[in-house]
Amino acid sequence: MSGEVILTTGQKAPEFEAFLTDGSKFVLSEKLNSGSGVILYFYPRDNTPGCTTQACDFRDNFSRISSNSWTVIGVSTDSAKSHEKFISKHDLPFDLIVDEDADLHTLYGTWREKSMYGKTYMGTLRSTFAISPDGILTWVGYKVKTKGHVEQIISDLGIE
Repeated sequence: MSGEVILTTGQKAPEFEAFLTDGSKFVLSEKLNSGSGVILYFYPRDNTPGCTTQACDFRDNFSRISSNSWTVIGVSTDSAKSHEKFISKHDLPFDLIVDEDADLHTLYGTWREKSMYGKTYMGTLRSTFAISPDGILTWVGYKVKTKGHVEQIISDLGIE
């Protein structure tokens, strides 16, 4: 048994505090108490092809998502400076969390052992979680694809 965290729909989302790109603190329970659900997505690296596709898909659907009381927040282990460039370059209308130590990744079970060319390393498993205002996970996707999963979330959450 690897001891990896695997979250499922219907579970209470793990509470967390983290810092956004601008240095301000994000507290999950405070955001949920405001009546907004949170779509928290974990991605490997700023400005890589797949991660850019995914971020732009959230960007392009942002008004639909936010008008239905959902807040989109991206998470990677990149620095605030890297996030700033990523947000600016792709005109992202949502916040990114700086998780350089992968603490939030570990909490949500997205920091996993991976392998490439016979070498193993720790890295981000591209994953997305929808957390309702009552703190319950209403949508969980580990190892999501960069294309199509945003539309699937929108459909599954009944976003018009």
